Amino acid sequence: MRHLYLAATGQNRGKTTVSLGVMDGFLRRGLSTGFCKPVGQRTVIEEGVPADEDAVLMKAVFGLAEPIGRMSPVHIPRGFTQSYIDGTVVDDLPARIREAHASFAAERDILLIEGTGHAGVGAVIDLSNADVAAMLGAPAVIVSEGGVGRPIDEIVLNKALFEQAGVRVAGAIVNKVDLAAKPELARTLERGLARHGISLLGVLPYRPILSNPTLSMVLEGVHGDVVCPGPDLDQVIGGVSIGAMEPQHMLQRIGPRALVIVPGDREDVIAGIVHARRVGAQAGGDALGLVLTGGYRPRPAVLAAIRAADLFTTIVPEDTYAVASEIHDLLVKTHASDLGKIEEIKALVWEHLFIDRVLDVAAEASV
Repeated sequence: MRHLYLAATGQNRGKTTVSLGVMDGFLRRGLSTGFCKPVGQRTVIEEGVPADEDAVLMKAVFGLAEPIGRMSPVHIPRGFTQSYIDGTVVDDLPARIREAHASFAAERDILLIEGTGHAGVGAVIDLSNADVAAMLGAPAVIVSEGGVGRPIDEIVLNKALFEQAGVRVAGAIVNKVDLAAKPELARTLERGLARHGISLLGVLPYRPILSNPTLSMVLEGVHGDVVCPGPDLDQVIGGVSIGAMEPQHMLQRIGPRALVIVPGDREDVIAGIVHARRVGAQAGGDALGLVLTGGYRPRPAVLAAIRAADLFTTIVPEDTYAVASEIHDLLVKTHASDLGKIEEIKALVWEHLFIDRVLDVAAEASV
């Protein structure tokens, strides 16, 4: 059995996106493929046992047969780190991981091992990504995101920590790259990484559907009082606009499919957006929804106009800045029910990632 350890340079770099696409690529090549998330930080209950949500996602999307406990042997629920430091955790966590890893060998051609965050994450419980990859003897592929300087800096830094633990870094993948605006970036990244002995295995272009939240995710994140759900909560927002100007100026600054955050007592701005939507105006008519801040509830006539326009609207108690920060930091996760997003991921990775290069760097497991 071959195996490969997929790590990232930080949170929200698109590691789950890459994992989904790589799994799909391996399966398209006709390989019996397993998935393991040795250490998980986002725990859910599945099949009556705690497991990392990425393992649950992979099991659902690809119909994987292994029990979820094998796919997610160690998970870190709230309070676990404190208990570990206090010495009250007596389980042999490395043994759990080794046993789960070995169990795939007889049944699978290749195993995709997904890490948690950057190379050092997990060190607090003596299970950093670098330590786990070293323990399993798996080569690492590092995922970063768009730009030039930052991804190269981050990848080189993580490479150093992996190599310090004795792990071979087999290559890197750069996600969320604006290739439409700068088509030469892929070549620049390839040359820049090569200077540090790192192979570029692929560059994935930026797609809003993969990076921006849906209205339902926004609603879940801000916990608002729903005035109107709109026609479809699964719509992906195109961006965020702040309603802090006079209506005529505000409408000119609302981008395509924008979510507009505006104080609930700015009825002039709200009315302008609602009217623009109802008449299909070029300026502001494409707004996807409203988040009304400050806990202010507009007058019944304004609420009736919102509902008549069928415009997603929710009221939250926090101020505009706090809500904008929450939405900006919203962790967008892929769920098994996001069928359109998952198909987009598969197609994107298949087109832009050199899947045969990824297969070539996967190493034989010593189990």
